[in-house]
Formats: sequence, structure tokens, C-alpha cells
Amino acid sequence: MSRIAVVTSSPPFAEGGHLVMARELVTALRESGHEASLIVTPQNRFGRQASAYLAAWCTDLELAHEDQRIDQVISLRFPGYAVQHPNHVLWLNHRMREYYDLWERFRSHLSWKGRIKEGVRRGLIHRADRYCFARMQRRYVISATVQARLQRWGGIQSNVLYPPPPVRAYRCDAYGDYLFAVSRLTPLKRFDLLLRALGEPAAAGIKCVIAGEGAELPALLRLRRQLDLDDRVEFVGRLTDAQMIDHLARCRAVAFVPWNEDYGFVTVEAFASAKAVVTVSDSGGPSELVRDGVNGRIAEPSPESLAVALRDVMADRTRAIQMGESGLATASAMTWPAAVKELLR
Repeated sequence: MSRIAVVTSSPPFAEGGHLVMARELVTALRESGHEASLIVTPQNRFGRQASAYLAAWCTDLELAHEDQRIDQVISLRFPGYAVQHPNHVLWLNHRMREYYDLWERFRSHLSWKGRIKEGVRRGLIHRADRYCFARMQRRYVISATVQARLQRWGGIQSNVLYPPPPVRAYRCDAYGDYLFAVSRLTPLKRFDLLLRALGEPAAAGIKCVIAGEGAELPALLRLRRQLDLDDRVEFVGRLTDAQMIDHLARCRAVAFVPWNEDYGFVTVEAFASAKAVVTVSDSGGPSELVRDGVNGRIAEPSPESLAVALRDVMADRTRAIQMGESGLATASAMTWPAAVKELLR
């Protein structure tokens, strides 16, 4: 039996896929016979990331309570991967995206002074990340999307290891008369694209339930009114796990259309519920797992193209069932014991 520390980082009071993945990994390690513990290091706000990196760097994980030896560290996210251990394996969610793939979008809102200041910080973070990654025993990433970012910004080699669905009581009760969409309501999740697609003539009459909370909700509610979708699109807020599983069990299919998503558990949780996933070609992680016409649909990221894909799964229930069953086969082949075996090899 090995003693393993799983390390991630998180802002205070935050929940998200990074914590779900960390907790699932700890559980899987324990069920595989290892002693495992989750360590969450701070992720400070902008301007104070250096101190968060320093806090992680000063965290010595070679010894646990009462001088018990920690055999391995598996880190998942910035800046937690700066912790020190001689047997350190990376399974990367993502780096600080505002200083990498989101840099142009981020800097466009800054003053000229802000661009200089953040540019200096960006350079320092890049150097710190390269140094941390060079010390890793092995480097895994959660998707080819993240792998490509590592290669583009730093020339860093890694292997893709897709996280399995969280262990939950998934089921399929029916293939109902509505689409289901769930995620944080933020610009990168592009619920506005989904609403505009539902407003297209090709998607006339299609109903959709949207779950989640976030700063974009007021804007999305205004857009729903503008598109005259009040009677077809329902925002239900944040759901419990049981409520989410219930919607996954009863919907016709799941719509998930983010931009350049790291991975997105939504895709594999839909598959585990035997539901097809409708996504778009620039969605990142989801477009790696969805095979167009096999376990879902991949549209172009335009309202017109997405509307046609949504219509296809809603108009042909038999086809939706076939794609859902194919998605279930995809999810069933992804297991936590296999992931643990790879991480510990």
C-alpha cells in the first residue's frame, strides 16, 4: 500500500470540475488499496498569484503526520503543482488560462499600463510553470486540447489520460421531449450560442432545460426574452447531484457548446446516462469524445449549424437512442481503476 497525496488548487468557496476530479481520484486510490488524501492549496486573485505559487512551493509533501512518508504526489492544477516531492506526477486540468490561451482576450480589456504589468507577470508565470513541469516524473493531461496548449506554450511533452465519469448512480429512464444543458453560466460556456440556435427556424418548437448559476444569468434571461423563448427554455438554477442525474435520465440529449473547454465532465456524464451529446467543432475536450453521428453531433459554432444538429436529435428519437447507447459504451470503457493504474505505474 502506498501513501499518496492528491494536490489541487481552488479559490475560496468555489466548486467545479477540478474539485470533482480531485475527490474522485482520492476515492479511486483508496478503493485500489492505497492511503490517499486531498490537499487544496490557495489560488489567489489576480495580482497575487506569485504568493500562491510560493505557498505551494514551500509545501513539503515528503512527510505526513507523525513523520509518515508520502510515497507519491499527483497534482492537478495551478499553482498546486508547485509543491515539492521527488515522486511527483502531473495530471493537468489546466494552467492559468488568462496567461496562455486566453491571453489575447484578457489583455484586450486592459489599459496600456495594465498590459505591461500583466505581461511581466505572465512571463514570470510561464517560467515558473516550465520549471515545475521539468521536475515532474511523468506528465499527463486531461485532454488533447490541454496537451496542445502545453506544446504550443513551452514545448512541453505530455500524455493524454481522459478522466472517467464521476462515480454516481447514472440511469436512463426515458428519451424525453427536451434537451438538457448544465454548466456554470459564464461567457466561455456559450449558453448565448445555444439560445440563438434555439431561436433559429430549424429548431422551432424544441424545449431546453438549462441548469447552473453564474454572472451571465441576467444577460441570458434578457436574450431569452429577445428571442421569444420564454415558453421553451427554462433556467432551473443550481441542481443537486440527484436532480442533475434525474434530468440526465429523462432528457432526449445533452447540449454542451463551450469554447475550447479543457475537458468537461458534462460529456461523459451524459454518455454514462446513455444520452447523446450535441457540441460544436471548437469546443475543445467535448469534441474529442463526441463522434459525429455515432454518439452525438458536432456542429459548426454558429446558430444555424447548431440548430440543425439540435433538430436532428429531437426529430428522430430512434436515432437519439442509438447514439445514446454508443455514448454509454464510450463511458463504460473509461474506468477509475485503469486511470489509477496508469498514474501509479
